[in-house]
Amino acid sequence: MAKRRTYVFIAGGVMSGVGKGVASASLGAILKSRGLKVTAVKIDPYINVDAGTMNPVEHGEVFVTRDGDETDQDIGNYERFLDEDILKVNYMTTGRVYLSVIQRERSLGYGGKTVEVVPHVPQEVISRIQSAAKHHDADVTIIEIGGTVGEYQNVLFLEAARMMKIATPGDVLVGLVSYFPVPSAIGEMKTKPTQYAVRTLNSAGIQPDFIIGRSTHPIDEPRKKKLAVQCSVGQDDIISAPDMRSVYEVPLVMEQEGLAVQVIKKLKLRAQKPDLKSWKKLVSSIEHSQKPIRIGIVGKYSASGDFNLTDAYISVLESVKHAAWSIGRKPEIIWVDAGTLEQPKFRSQNTKVLGKLDGILVPGGFGSRGVEGKILAAKYAREHKVPYLGLCYGMQLACVEFARNVLHLKGAHTTEIDPLTSHPIIHLMNEQEEKMKNKTYGGSMRLGSYICRLKSESMARKLYGESAIEERHRHRYEFNPDYRKALEAKGMIITGESPDGTLAEIVELQKHPFFIGTQAHPEFLSRPFKPHPLFLGFLKAAAKR
Repeated sequence: MAKRRTYVFIAGGVMSGVGKGVASASLGAILKSRGLKVTAVKIDPYINVDAGTMNPVEHGEVFVTRDGDETDQDIGNYERFLDEDILKVNYMTTGRVYLSVIQRERSLGYGGKTVEVVPHVPQEVISRIQSAAKHHDADVTIIEIGGTVGEYQNVLFLEAARMMKIATPGDVLVGLVSYFPVPSAIGEMKTKPTQYAVRTLNSAGIQPDFIIGRSTHPIDEPRKKKLAVQCSVGQDDIISAPDMRSVYEVPLVMEQEGLAVQVIKKLKLRAQKPDLKSWKKLVSSIEHSQKPIRIGIVGKYSASGDFNLTDAYISVLESVKHAAWSIGRKPEIIWVDAGTLEQPKFRSQNTKVLGKLDGILVPGGFGSRGVEGKILAAKYAREHKVPYLGLCYGMQLACVEFARNVLHLKGAHTTEIDPLTSHPIIHLMNEQEEKMKNKTYGGSMRLGSYICRLKSESMARKLYGESAIEERHRHRYEFNPDYRKALEAKGMIITGESPDGTLAEIVELQKHPFFIGTQAHPEFLSRPFKPHPLFLGFLKAAAKR
């Protein structure tokens, strides 16, 4: 007899960006705490096949899975909250779904039938959801639909939810995460926007089974009663999710609000008593971490018009927090705009900012804007003995800085920025040359998990505690081995490399409190209960300043 599988769709109402991903991940966490096997799927409504070719300012972080998929940042939330790897099978976009349908039609996969948007596209969506559930052998699969219910792009995904609910009504629930504004001029929480969102969901043939109310304040009883009447939802199914100091408090809030109890009851699941001790311990450590530690992140994807957005670096931010809390420190993130830093008129002002930091972190990125600012930050950290952690581009540019200012190789650069540089410290990987020539950009980088062997007696070996590790990658360019001897002779040592010894994966600076660059993206592996070793070492070094 086939195992029974259940599904919970999470849709958004009123506006995006209010925390569907955290809500989905938190629901997964509290269900998992009851002994249920849980996985999560993200549906993004854009035509892009994956997130890899999108501007991080517009879309946010590109999260890379173990098996090399370039996905939405919410996949990172699922991994951190569920403490499990989420794979390519768990992610889909409109473009990916349509591409599959068209490829199937071209190969006569539909047996000569007329292929139509409905039902064939929703059926492909359903097939992908069921494949993810089967792959992870999940009791409950949570499916987050990106955007909001009022967006035209989401119609087909809502149709998939409707079709699944009709086919197996006892196995499928739909939740709505909606925003409840409290206008300052009025001073009262308003429910009308959510009422309209529910009506819009109704127009797609779906009645929500529960509503998660996001707001600056908890939802009070009068508002819950009004929603119950106007939206045909039980009062116990209206879950209050006010703003919290940390996203890691959300599972405990949802547990207190009874969300897991309601979901288990509606799906008629057998579950154990919840074990949330680790979550309570984490929240307690966050609350008691009072002594600040100042970490500067030198990036270029945080500015959006008049606003400062941090979604492009969300995994880096969370990794810093995980490590800081584990040593009892309160992380204070200082944003240093690389583009501003490289401008001469702002340089002295910004180097003063660098001087007040306990640690300097240069994350990944692409392109020429801000490169000289990042190089300047690496130079400052090297010369002033400030703990430094360079991730991907941050590792590459630290090597460029060292070549310029220690080896005195004039014009040293990466060929990504200067293809004609006389000293190509960083150059295009061999397998990438043909791809770049043919403009094959999407999904073509070195992606996913790769093994790295660590040099004995190195700081990296000491931090990891192992001789071989696995890290996730996303890059086209690499350190040029022609310059290895010259760098190592002056004190920048390659301490991590690919098993065949051809690729430099980790570099360290000798005679420095902490200066490590990694070609990988260790931020994708940090979890709230298990801080990543490199971030932990970086924060411990920063705490000594």
